[in-house]
Amino acid sequence: MSLRGWPAHDLAVERLRSSYAAIPTGAPVRLAKKTTNLFRPRAATDAPGLDVSGLDGVIAIDVDAKTADVQGMCTYEDLVDATLPHGLIPYVVPQLRTITLGGAVTGLGIESTSFRNGLPHESVLEMDVFTGAGEVVTCMPGPNGEHSDLFDAFPNSYGSLGYATRLRIQLEAVPAYVALRHVRFDDAELLAKTVSEIVDTQTYDGVRVDGLDGVAFEPGEYYLTLATWSEQGGPTSDYVGQDVYYKSIQQRSTDLLTTYDYLWRWDTDWFWCSGAFGAQNPRIRRFWPRRWRRSDVYQKLLGLDRRFSIADRLDRRAGRPLRERVIQDIEVPVANLPAFLDWFDDAVGMRPVWLCPLVSKREWASYPLEPGEVYVNAGFWGTVHVGPDAPNGPRNRAIEQQVLELDGHKSLYSEAFYDRETFDRLYGGANLAVVKGRYDPQDRLTTLYDKAVKRR
Repeated sequence: MSLRGWPAHDLAVERLRSSYAAIPTGAPVRLAKKTTNLFRPRAATDAPGLDVSGLDGVIAIDVDAKTADVQGMCTYEDLVDATLPHGLIPYVVPQLRTITLGGAVTGLGIESTSFRNGLPHESVLEMDVFTGAGEVVTCMPGPNGEHSDLFDAFPNSYGSLGYATRLRIQLEAVPAYVALRHVRFDDAELLAKTVSEIVDTQTYDGVRVDGLDGVAFEPGEYYLTLATWSEQGGPTSDYVGQDVYYKSIQQRSTDLLTTYDYLWRWDTDWFWCSGAFGAQNPRIRRFWPRRWRRSDVYQKLLGLDRRFSIADRLDRRAGRPLRERVIQDIEVPVANLPAFLDWFDDAVGMRPVWLCPLVSKREWASYPLEPGEVYVNAGFWGTVHVGPDAPNGPRNRAIEQQVLELDGHKSLYSEAFYDRETFDRLYGGANLAVVKGRYDPQDRLTTLYDKAVKRR
């Protein structure tokens, strides 16, 4: 893709500013964007959204410094298309193509490099934020950084403090290939111990580990996938074709992918969720265009299902209990992972579960993980038949409570049910209120609690 350039960026920011001024006071402020990776219900509104057209590209790349200036609405797909030809990628590339850089920072992102590079916001050097006061402020980290209070509170604020229009991020050099090892574990305790050792040494069995994630398929069947950047080529697998990546983890012990295909290995089948649409059925997949094998297509199909209640109608017709959507990412300390998986098997019973270790480099006000401690993200996305109580979210509420008891956190891209006191304690509510009051004095932006918990 061609670089956007600074003059075009400045014009796009002015359009954003004008569109914000046109929104009536008291009307909800939302981005006018085509795609979303959120799973929270939102009330319909006729109010115009913020004009973010022209804020979806890469402004400039400094190959020598290994940095890029990127607009907030730029998807990681477009960002990688711009950086990879230079042999560079962002420190952390979330799994889905249409996640935006601004979204990954304000809403948190994670991937297999997070055990050594942290979360996406930890490689941000500075960013411009469009605030509730209608101003663009440049904020930087550190005790002496300009507007460092906004910089520190912005990750996990989900637009409640404003919207990133530009971010300067660090880039990492990568070769053309990624060699994979899929290592099976029968015992969750041994899995957790091995994760800790890999994080500590960044090696396994004498080989460097550059990327680390895993899958829990069944109780007693766990895998860690160890990725090593490699200059050595050879025959590579194609998981945009007829083969499905997550199934290969059980079928082979080693693999080789191009770096590009490794970055998007999970997107093609939305992890394993494409199976709900028949896209993993070989007879259907053969006729399913490659360009439609991607997460945003499945997201649109899911939107149609929700709009017309297709699955619920089929369940009623077949006499099956009502479904509860259980779509969550949680983090627990690595030592508590076995306990969570055991509980999850008994109480929820969904499989597979994605596992992704991470280490935060410092404490962040709105998502206070213990710096230097090894956590494991567990991601699970699907439905559970629970009956008439499904609208009350019994499984989701139970997960929240269990994660709390195991000293963990949960991401807020999906539904949450916390009471206000608990929410503020977990997500730095007092600090958020102070920062929001400073940069949104007229309280035009929706608070994080209202966005994540209250039904609107």
